[in-house]
Amino acid sequence: MDFDSQLLWTSVGRTDVGLVRKRNEDAHLVHPRYTLWAVADGMGGHAFGDFASAAVVDALAGLPPPANLADFIALARDRLERVNEALRLEARTRLVPMIGSTVVALYACGNEAACLWAGDSRSYLFRQGRLQQLTRDHSQLEALKDSGADLTTTLASPNMITRAVGAADTIEFDVTTLPVRDGDVFLLCSDGLSTPVDEAAIAATLAPGDCARAAGELIALALANGGRDNITVVVARAEDQSGDKTVVNPAL
Repeated sequence: MDFDSQLLWTSVGRTDVGLVRKRNEDAHLVHPRYTLWAVADGMGGHAFGDFASAAVVDALAGLPPPANLADFIALARDRLERVNEALRLEARTRLVPMIGSTVVALYACGNEAACLWAGDSRSYLFRQGRLQQLTRDHSQLEALKDSGADLTTTLASPNMITRAVGAADTIEFDVTTLPVRDGDVFLLCSDGLSTPVDEAAIAATLAPGDCARAAGELIALALANGGRDNITVVVARAEDQSGDKTVVNPAL
């Protein structure tokens, strides 16, 4: 792992069961020493969702320190493919149709980061006043958008995900890599946040650059907007420690 980077990371994770569900099937990982973060959402409506999300997060937490981004991607894929096999076996053993979980993970190495995901848990980047969604949901709605279908009636229907760890005998993960700059704020979240809270509100909450405050306020926003699902957020901020930088108000 590259510890020569001048970036200092601050990060906070928060989770809440919400106002409707009786059990929290989300899990998250905050590992600032290894600059690794993750959110997993046990699939709603299926048995043992909390078991699945915990298995996903535990697999990532047990990774040996990656040497670089490519190493992380390979290691994460390998471990999560093993989890996929284990969850498929567990579902057969327990005589249930599926035990599954989404996953979104972020790993930073030097001045770069890699994001890996499957499902509709998301990653966002707030940079210089602009919020950008780094991930693209693996869902029926996104597939319909790709096909150019009329979404008028679809929006009223449940948005089913099309990919998750444990959902099929094989699993594919999407990956994106990007440079990290001073002041970048990353958000990982389950759909318990991204569904009820719009991007303008998310951006305004991340703008001050205070990870702990942002995490708490995002949870509060989701609860205020109904809190119908479990809510999990991880907020991580990079700060350049080289001393050679121009200071800009992150709220601008």
